[in-house]
Amino acid sequence: MTQIINNLFEISDRYDALFVDLWGCVHDGVKALPDAVTALQAYRNGGGKVVLVTNSPRPRDGVIKQLAHFGVPDDAWDDIATSGDSARTAMYRGMVGTQVWHLGPPTDKHFFDPSDVLDDPVDIHRVDLEDAEGIVCTGPFDPSEDPSVLRPQLLYAKQKGLKLLCANPDIVVDRGDVREWCAGAVAALYTEMGGESLYFGKPHPPIYDLARRKLYALDKDITDNGILAIGDGIHTDVKGAMGEDIDSLFISGGLAARETETQTQPDPEALIRYLEKETSAPTYTIGHLR
Repeated sequence: MTQIINNLFEISDRYDALFVDLWGCVHDGVKALPDAVTALQAYRNGGGKVVLVTNSPRPRDGVIKQLAHFGVPDDAWDDIATSGDSARTAMYRGMVGTQVWHLGPPTDKHFFDPSDVLDDPVDIHRVDLEDAEGIVCTGPFDPSEDPSVLRPQLLYAKQKGLKLLCANPDIVVDRGDVREWCAGAVAALYTEMGGESLYFGKPHPPIYDLARRKLYALDKDITDNGILAIGDGIHTDVKGAMGEDIDSLFISGGLAARETETQTQPDPEALIRYLEKETSAPTYTIGHLR
């Protein structure tokens, strides 16, 4: 049974490091969430380490710029592990070939900047779908459209036997009050159609391996039982933490705010119903990070 807490301070002294999700926890896709920022600053001032672990398809430097734009100060975190960097590592190892079709918005073009994640990356060329050896998906072309509009292209890709590299396993995110589709929804559709999708963000192991490497560089003595994962994604943040056998703090006021009847805090009965339905067991739950 999850334990509902009122603030991070109640449990923070049990952990040496935090793996913290961004969207829905530290910012809402438009601006920083002040209480969350204050909680992370206080945790770091007490000696704790904070690694931001995000399913953003952006490289680390791109996320840093985004955080500055949203007003998240750099004293609220120590380092960042992104799904984008984990996926870029795989791409630049040639996991889906060297001739790739980019399925995603033009704003994600920096995903293909010369790699800084490998010493000997293969040469990657973006080509039309007809000429591709694989697909790199950073999201739908239009995040407001249902991914089902991509069925014709995905059917063609499946018939060619192309693998799809998913740079962001999230299904949806909320940008302020607007819900948007993510690359995970496209990858799920491709898998449903019989195609092969490869994942590198939460809840899958590669991004946790990257986050641990970031943490090791900060403090090599921190072990898994000293890490608390924080996030609002029951199928990403919490599922990933459970798979890695690390404790988790579920932010119920994010993606699951309606199901958990969360305003300031979740309704306990609604929370239990939701967790039972999702067969999930976060260690702790809080309405919003504070």
